[in-house]
Amino acid sequence: MAIDHAAFVNITLRKPEPSISELLAELVPPREFTEARLANYAPHAEYPSQQHALDRARVFLGASGAKKLFRRETPPPGVYLDGGFGVGKTHLLAGIWHEFRGAKAFGSFIAYTSLIGAIGFAGAVEALGKFQLLCIDEFELDDPGDTMMMSRLLNELAPKGVRFAATSNTPPNALGEGRFAAADFQREILGISNQFEMVRIDGEDHRHRPVTLEPVSTSQFELEAWLQSRVNTQTGIVDFGALLKHLSTIHPSRYGFLLEGLGALAIETVHQLDDQVDALRLVAFIDRAYEAQVAIRATGHPLTDVFAPKYLSGGYRKKYLRAVSRIGALTSA
Repeated sequence: MAIDHAAFVNITLRKPEPSISELLAELVPPREFTEARLANYAPHAEYPSQQHALDRARVFLGASGAKKLFRRETPPPGVYLDGGFGVGKTHLLAGIWHEFRGAKAFGSFIAYTSLIGAIGFAGAVEALGKFQLLCIDEFELDDPGDTMMMSRLLNELAPKGVRFAATSNTPPNALGEGRFAAADFQREILGISNQFEMVRIDGEDHRHRPVTLEPVSTSQFELEAWLQSRVNTQTGIVDFGALLKHLSTIHPSRYGFLLEGLGALAIETVHQLDDQVDALRLVAFIDRAYEAQVAIRATGHPLTDVFAPKYLSGGYRKKYLRAVSRIGALTSA
């Protein structure tokens, strides 16, 4: 059976032109953390730092559920949750966001840098200065330019009374090699790091995701059967080369709008990337797909092996490893 492409959404036909208000409206926790609250974070008894992190999150929030020991403490102006992969950092961060009473924004580090790129630095300061809390998930320290830009942004927003909560971005393959990034954060976030309380969280990956992923590709027959089961659903389909070309015409801040309303996406004829610009665009696209929990199936070269080996050992290694982990989760969903 041949694929009836007309029965599915061709995302390369989408040319999103979101307003600033629509871009800001995207700054909410990912779908999988819709129900995340501090009350349903379950710290493991064998890792006391998890309970400590929960207590400190409550102190930061000023939550009534904080332990008596902390009730008289002044909440720190900022909190930085630093730990390995899958120890619940994003759950705690989303819990803080959901329970905070006031104007608030939640986004990945890339989401904020993309916003700056889309509306300019001054525009971002003006727009984000209207919030009382910014939650920054997976603060990236491997891109000096973006790190300094975020440092400047936080320094501009802090005097306006904006508070910050952030997490580190340690992916699975980075465990054991500089696993905790607090020292790097304190060094790089010039002028504001002393406003953050560094909270270290130990533990194992509670989702037990593999550190390495076997390259797996979907056959054409399997893709056709999968799509047939999804007829009359909001499913997208796109050729890999066409996707890369389309991404080059759209600002990364708009990538999420390409996936709006979709629950799944088929990507045909994948090939390994040897162009870093294309590779980084794909990383940003995968981040948006992961946040929206869009299931992916792909033919051609295994999508988990899409980044050339030279990139997995280069300066953006953490970005690529995180993307590979997320691709593995989405292609097995």
